[in-house]
Amino acid sequence: MDFDLFLKANEIGIKLEVTAGVTSWETMPVLLHQETIDKIRGSIKRLDNNSDCQCLHYSDVYVSFPDGSLKRPDISIFCRRPSEMTSAITLLPEAVIEIVSEGYEAKDLEINPNFYLSQGVKDVIVHDPQTGFTFHARRDKRKRYTSTQTFVLECGCEVIV
Repeated sequence: MDFDLFLKANEIGIKLEVTAGVTSWETMPVLLHQETIDKIRGSIKRLDNNSDCQCLHYSDVYVSFPDGSLKRPDISIFCRRPSEMTSAITLLPEAVIEIVSEGYEAKDLEINPNFYLSQGVKDVIVHDPQTGFTFHARRDKRKRYTSTQTFVLECGCEVIV
C-alpha cells in the first residue's frame, strides 16, 4: 500500500481507508463530529495510577492493523506511546471510539465494530451525536445505550460518551 496516496487524499479533504481489503472513502467530518471527538477525548482518564496503561488517545491517525488494513479511527486509545511519528501506527489500540457520520452509518455501525474486534481491539465504542445512541462492544458482550454513559475500558481507562 502506498501511504503517500493516503496522505494526498487527506490533503484534498478525503478520508481514505482499507478495511479487510476493501477501500472506502468519506469526506472530512462536520463541526458536530469534531466537537464530539474533542468532548470525548477530554473525558478520557486513567482510573488507577498503578495501572501500566497511560490511556494515551489520538484522533484521526492512521493505524495499520495486523491484517494489513489501514484505518483512521476517530479516537484510538493506547497504553503506551506509539513509536511511529510520520507513518501509520503499527501498535494495536486498546480501544477505538468511532463517531457516526451521516451517510456512513453502515460503515460506522456494522462494519467497523466487527473489524476492530477481529483485529484484537478490546473495546469498541460507536456514538451517534445526532441521536444520542451509543454502542459498546467487546468480544464477549455488546450493549446499546441511549444516554450519556461512563465506560471503564478493559485497559483500565475511563471514558464518558
